Amino acid sequence: MGLQKDNLIIIKGESRMKQLKKRFNTKKQAKFYMSSKGINIDQVESEDEAIERSVEAAQKISTNMMRTQVVEQNFLPNFSFGEDDVVVVIGHDGLVANTAKYVHNKPILGVNPDPELYDGILLPFTLNNYQKAVENVKKNNYLSKKVTMAEAKLNDGQRLLAFNDFFIGHQSHKSARYKVHFQNKEENQSSSGIIVSTGAGSTGWLSSLINMANCISAQFGNSTSVQQQRLSWETDRLVFIVREPFLSRASNIQLTTGFITHQHQLQLESSMPKEGVIFSDGVMDDFIEFNSGAIVQIGIAKEKAILVTG
Repeated sequence: MGLQKDNLIIIKGESRMKQLKKRFNTKKQAKFYMSSKGINIDQVESEDEAIERSVEAAQKISTNMMRTQVVEQNFLPNFSFGEDDVVVVIGHDGLVANTAKYVHNKPILGVNPDPELYDGILLPFTLNNYQKAVENVKKNNYLSKKVTMAEAKLNDGQRLLAFNDFFIGHQSHKSARYKVHFQNKEENQSSSGIIVSTGAGSTGWLSSLINMANCISAQFGNSTSVQQQRLSWETDRLVFIVREPFLSRASNIQLTTGFITHQHQLQLESSMPKEGVIFSDGVMDDFIEFNSGAIVQIGIAKEKAILVTG
């Protein structure tokens, strides 16, 4: 399965405490804010301590086997991964999804810093079995799941990947205006944005949209419901849904949902003079602009997220 791997990169999650300290400058001010908002300070501190403790322990174990480097999660977009790097993620599930967008076809080993605090759907390992897992990946002798990701590619060459989903729309609550091209049809639309979901994201934002549609339908006496789209993580198919499409003389509502495949991509042309955005996996700070003149192709990425499972 290739050359033995010698470099290990630990992606360190940013705890809520770290985020609050950045915002309020000191831990004391952060605690005062949490107390005033009724936030459980003990739990927030426990999360911070669990991540720090786990990163320190994992680094100590890894250094005895491979060259090891710790990278803070906010440096991910600008970090250059090597061809044979092993990537370890220590934090929350969302960090695994965010890391996958930048790793590109390299094994990702998710470590749960505290199973009592984190669900760990994408974090199958703990410090108890961490060393064995790293040894297996180092020898290219491991089990993994290859997860399909979505790709947004602009006409100026910019590109963004999504593990769970894309949001395309206006960065505020204003109406997003754009032209849709899908399966040889096109129309102008005005909406609160478009969600594009992968199989991995089909139980998240996409599921909430379907729940909303079914609740509205039932409230108005319609017994017909939309079936939830429980797509496998490996499927080469994406789902797009237009949120709150508005019907008017200038906008239509015929192309509001569909399946994106290798044969049928979704193309959007922005009609927003400013503040149009595309971001993925709920990370609003890491976005690309989508303003008038921008055209984006949404399709299936050639890269896969390789999640180590055993």
